[in-house]
Amino acid sequence: MRPILLNPGPVSLSEAVRKAAVNSDLCHREPEFFALQDRVRAGLLDIYACDRAEWTSVLLGGSGTTALEAMLSSLLPRDARLLVVENGVYGERISRIADIHGIEFQAVEHQWMDAIDFDRVAALLATGQFTHVAAVHHETTTGRLNDVSRLAELCVEHGAGLLLDTVSSFGAEAIPFDSPAFIAGAATANKCLHGIPGLCMVICRKSAIEQAAEPPRSLYMHLPLWSEKQDQASTPFTPAVNGLQALDQAMKELAEQGGWQARHARYRKLADRVAGALQRYGVETMLDPAEFSCVLYSYRLPANRSYKTIHDGLKQRGFVIYAGQDKLAAEMFRISTMGDITHYDMERLLAALYAVFAP
Repeated sequence: MRPILLNPGPVSLSEAVRKAAVNSDLCHREPEFFALQDRVRAGLLDIYACDRAEWTSVLLGGSGTTALEAMLSSLLPRDARLLVVENGVYGERISRIADIHGIEFQAVEHQWMDAIDFDRVAALLATGQFTHVAAVHHETTTGRLNDVSRLAELCVEHGAGLLLDTVSSFGAEAIPFDSPAFIAGAATANKCLHGIPGLCMVICRKSAIEQAAEPPRSLYMHLPLWSEKQDQASTPFTPAVNGLQALDQAMKELAEQGGWQARHARYRKLADRVAGALQRYGVETMLDPAEFSCVLYSYRLPANRSYKTIHDGLKQRGFVIYAGQDKLAAEMFRISTMGDITHYDMERLLAALYAVFAP
């Protein structure tokens, strides 16, 4: 019986995606690879019906953080002044990246459980000091889905560009590609797209590539270099070949299943079933369910059970969950419903939850 990953990436793979990753050995300097690369890049744009004349996708090897760091270090010009919205681990990571690369920034700090205070953001943008805003779409620290459409509206109002960490939302949540303020989103193959780890991407406006930082802040993560070479049916460094093979198949499955909207609906249905079962056993969500992304819900640890007891009990029955991060580790656990989870898997999970949580 295969283990089911209920952590927020990597995910349980379909058998076809798993086989695609290792189906054949492929040299990254051969025409077959470049046909694959072109197909994946175009397919990523098609997921959200992005105009190929205006948008491009750039593939890199690495985790979602690689894409995030490449996006920020490349697409923020040398004279950029960045406003970072922090309400979790990953918002704080944006500030850390900006600091490492010497990007001038100011953080709008929130408690990790808090929604974005848009009045504070608006007041800072109204000063005219900031050229760009960066934020996390789905903050997996708590499962909160930040209202990035409202953030995009503020950016339009105040003439700022918006860069988003969409690592845990791309492929399952609405993203404001139609906003003139939205410049780029960082994403990864091994979350909502159901690919394997090791491949990430930045979906960005071509104009942002043209206005990127010069001189570059990084060699490997400089997006204009990757974009230029990929447009020329080439690659500057050895790419994540197996990751592209797997993602090609995974995106076929996404399209066959109805696209990101259908995936959103399925994730939400599964997450609500889990939440309903846990509620019957007295386990509360950390946020109002309406505040969660469809991808992940966080739960308050019950007084009579430790995280280790819950984790180990579920793992014995074939399911892997996630602890709370850092200062929330003693308060919560998290369950994600991404990946290839069948009806049979869900019935097994509900039985496992009963075994672990029922009085």
